[in-house]
Amino acid sequence: MSLQKVSLLREKIKSFNEYPFNVPTIKSLNEIQLKKNVTFFVGENGSGKSTLLESIADNCGFNLNGGGQNNIYASNTEEITLSDYLRLSWLPKVNNGFFLRAESFYNFATYLDKLDQEEGTGDVYGPYGGVSLHKQSHGESFLSLFNNRFNDKKRALYLLDEPEAALSPARQLSLLKIIYDLSTKSNAQFIIATHSPILLGYPGATILSFDGEQIEETSYEMTEHYQITKYFLKNRKGMLNELFRED
Repeated sequence: MSLQKVSLLREKIKSFNEYPFNVPTIKSLNEIQLKKNVTFFVGENGSGKSTLLESIADNCGFNLNGGGQNNIYASNTEEITLSDYLRLSWLPKVNNGFFLRAESFYNFATYLDKLDQEEGTGDVYGPYGGVSLHKQSHGESFLSLFNNRFNDKKRALYLLDEPEAALSPARQLSLLKIIYDLSTKSNAQFIIATHSPILLGYPGATILSFDGEQIEETSYEMTEHYQITKYFLKNRKGMLNELFRED
């Protein structure tokens, strides 16, 4: 791995009573050691996983609407106040990579269209399948990005925030193959915040749960995502009857 450790500079924080420092997992955070080329952040909405991932991306110089260090365009995201309080430990330091933020992917696609209009060469779309991402379906544009932009042979860090948002189950499996090829053949490192039990099934990955008072490593079978999905598939009628039962 290139990114070895993420540390919270607790001595710089004046108060743990304000967001995002009052989020339990952030409040208790000292450091996270990244042991594998693929790490998953899992947890309920508001548990701090996306906040931490975005702050890592900010420290890497990646555009918070989506992109790498060379994708410079206005961001309409809120200021990530956690960024100034993190220290990233590298071995070696890498500048190559990409931050995918599913909810702002539209803004990244629009940025590429504007860049293509300014340059007028058509070369802008080369790393994205040769066509505007807006002219592809949401899922197709995601896979086009993964298949074309995520193919550099250099060391790279890919930070993905809920990449399953636009992907069918079959295409989530395609993403798993892309992650496998890049992490095993080109020394790419992935940190992925996800709710997908399919993506979480990636073999040998580290899964960090944000659902408790502290960030803790867990196994695939112990994640709520796996357990609820498994129970639902085995007991669909009973679970729905209980869910819709009138008190």
